[in-house]
Amino acid sequence: MTQDLQSIPHAEPDEASRPNAAEYENLPRETLIEMLRRRDSQTPYGLVWESRNIAQDKALNRDFVGLELDPALSCGTGPWRNLIIEGDNYDALRHLVSTYAGQVKLIYIDPPYNTGRKDFVYNDSYFDPTNRYRHSTWLEFMYQRLRLAKDLLAEDGVIFVSIDDNELFNLGLLMNKVFGESNFIANIIWQKVFSPKNTAVHFSDDHEYILVYAADRDVWRPNPMPRTAAQDGAYKNMDNDPRGPWMSSDISARNFYSAGSYAVTAPSGKVISGPPPGRYWTVSEDKFHELNRDNRIWWGKGGNNAPRLKRFLSEVKQGVVPQTLWTYDAVGHTQDAKKQLNEMLPKERSEDVFSTPKPLQLMDRILRLATKPGDLVLDFFAGSGTMAQALLQLNKEDGGERRFILVSNTEATDSEPDKNLCRDVCAARVRRAIEGYTTAKADQVEGLGGNFAYVRARHIPTHRLEERLDDGMVWSFIQMKHHHPLSKRGKLVSVSAWMQEVIIYVPATTAKVKAALREALAEHPQAAVYTWTPAALVDMVNENNLREVPSDLTRGFRFGKLGGVQA
Repeated sequence: MTQDLQSIPHAEPDEASRPNAAEYENLPRETLIEMLRRRDSQTPYGLVWESRNIAQDKALNRDFVGLELDPALSCGTGPWRNLIIEGDNYDALRHLVSTYAGQVKLIYIDPPYNTGRKDFVYNDSYFDPTNRYRHSTWLEFMYQRLRLAKDLLAEDGVIFVSIDDNELFNLGLLMNKVFGESNFIANIIWQKVFSPKNTAVHFSDDHEYILVYAADRDVWRPNPMPRTAAQDGAYKNMDNDPRGPWMSSDISARNFYSAGSYAVTAPSGKVISGPPPGRYWTVSEDKFHELNRDNRIWWGKGGNNAPRLKRFLSEVKQGVVPQTLWTYDAVGHTQDAKKQLNEMLPKERSEDVFSTPKPLQLMDRILRLATKPGDLVLDFFAGSGTMAQALLQLNKEDGGERRFILVSNTEATDSEPDKNLCRDVCAARVRRAIEGYTTAKADQVEGLGGNFAYVRARHIPTHRLEERLDDGMVWSFIQMKHHHPLSKRGKLVSVSAWMQEVIIYVPATTAKVKAALREALAEHPQAAVYTWTPAALVDMVNENNLREVPSDLTRGFRFGKLGGVQA
């Protein structure tokens, strides 16, 4: 019996390791009884959901995923440094993990909140809020995607996830499981409305949350927040100090300091016997006199008050520590977001988006906190594309070269088969932000500049790769694998030169193609050359520079479902 028990998995098995029904049926009765006793004696800790009892997510397949470039829907001329991916975000994430693992500095997502109000499309249908597995389905859906997202984060990367009360506590436990409880940074409260709902039965629901987790809490640090005019306005210059505006602070504290009890004399001649009762001066007597000689002690206008330390605006840090309460006056509210979207898109399009889009100010705050000018940003629940517009605005302001990858599904359903949220809302908005647009009031808004490639995620059965993986998909995959901007494939061979690296794709070995390759290699002899038939090119290309298609592309690709956590 001991040997039988040792063969049975212990706590939290995944689907691959859990015994099947036949294995249970063949176990002796005594073994089954001991298993039940052991199970009942163990108190599980952590988040568990019924992943075996929910409808299989169609996206969790074992197909390869290729990206099909659509130049007509792309914005600007290539090479394109930014991407908008149309398709299920699980497919897109599998592709991205194979090409951009460890490269993303910021992930922001605004996933479905699972409210039951047509916000969660699952397997091409709106999810039924009365389904007994509603929360388990949402958790499994999120778990599969967050597991992939984790692998995309750089060591100093961070993820921000918007959520409301419906799944806040489940999401927190799920994020702990995926990213580690030790990497929790903050639970930000965003005040999403500017006036209370007086019709509320219990409480007016005025806020949402943003959970923040680092890839590594010990490595990631937020950028300091810019100082506001109100913060700077608190500094005055009541004595016309040439060092400029200052504010005063208490120079005593409750903490014991052995050298912090001594008398001081004010400019008026008044002797102050020491700090207030129960407190100590924060500096030694010698240091106090040094500060006083440097006019860094403020005694009040009459020179007769208790001393205070002057702190000059010119000497304070240019940023402040971010706080976890974000009010609407600082980062916008939902009405701001709807107005911003309505200004850019025809009303019939903008109404077809979420009831609570996020304002540009909110995305701007996140970008300022979590990115530097050259960082890569991913939003794989891109909605109306707010993150991309905010990123382009910030780039224009500070001259940065931040890049974005947006992923959005069409959100087509059985009842709306022609719906395409990615094309008609997300990409349309970002295109107008880049090129400029005319508002409903006929005001001209200047474009922010930039570009993006529009690509579609396509499923290809692994046994049909040589037949269905077309040259455009291969070329897109190769460029992304090498972190090159995306460009259209060439007529004979495709060549991309970026950051002192050159890659070449050779789709065939005809005489014309070989001649074109020979010409490219004359200019770039150390280029990495991808081909379906390496043996046909060994006389032209250094063997160390040859890469085989599709094996060099599919190696490491994530096929199928990741292990789940089941009840």
